[in-house]
Amino acid sequence: MQDKIKKYVNILFEPYTNAKSVAELKSDLLADLNERFEDLTAQGKDTETALSETLDSIGDIEETLEEMASLSHNLERQVLVNFSASALHGSDFAGVTLHGGKLTASDLRNADFSNADLTGSTFKTSALQNANFENANLTDCNLSILDLTDANFRGAILVRTDFSMSELKGVTFIHNKFIDANLSMVDFRNARLDSCIFEGGDFKYTDLRGLDLAGHTLRNVQLGKAALADISFKDAVLQNVSFVPPFTMSKKYYKAIRTIRFAGASMDKLTYNSLKNLGAELSGVIVL
Repeated sequence: MQDKIKKYVNILFEPYTNAKSVAELKSDLLADLNERFEDLTAQGKDTETALSETLDSIGDIEETLEEMASLSHNLERQVLVNFSASALHGSDFAGVTLHGGKLTASDLRNADFSNADLTGSTFKTSALQNANFENANLTDCNLSILDLTDANFRGAILVRTDFSMSELKGVTFIHNKFIDANLSMVDFRNARLDSCIFEGGDFKYTDLRGLDLAGHTLRNVQLGKAALADISFKDAVLQNVSFVPPFTMSKKYYKAIRTIRFAGASMDKLTYNSLKNLGAELSGVIVL
């Protein structure tokens, strides 16, 4: 009769044989059923009745098994996507889906993440020089405090992406839309930017000096704490952009504002009048 009980339990657990979390449950259940069968036969019940009552005592365990199997799968997947402290120089991650991936303290130089969905992943303290993120989804990714020298972000999705305090020398941003990205304490002066949109985000202590932002679009952006001297906004679009710092303006700040080139830029009236009040040169500006 124990063989029949074991066979019944094996059939019950067969769909979940690859789920490690249910193995212990199966072993415990089998032991409990055998003990119950022995108790029933000791009470004088015939074997068939005892077997029937034993198996009926299991109840509906399917839901529990499904939940445990799902949990096991998720835990195994979490282990799988943890690439922290790994030597992955030049690795191919193109097109992968890796949500919440752990890629910290790893050698990812020259790695290819093009067209990958990396939503919520973190790359803290990894080496990412010359990494390729073209057309990758970097929503909610942590790319702070990194050396991103010569990395390619052309066409990447940058929603709430954190680049704070990272090295951007030689980095390529082409046709990118930065939405609420953290760009604080970043030096953009040696990055390549072309046809980008900046919407919201943090530019606190960001170094934009001498940057050519011709043709770019900035919306709902506060640049008051950024370094702004000698920027070109030629033919750019500025909507609800504030250049007013949250502190008393110095002669040095007024001087920096007057070095910014706005010829051909399009801006809303609030942005225009704010810049006018700061003494900016606004000849050739189109007021929307």
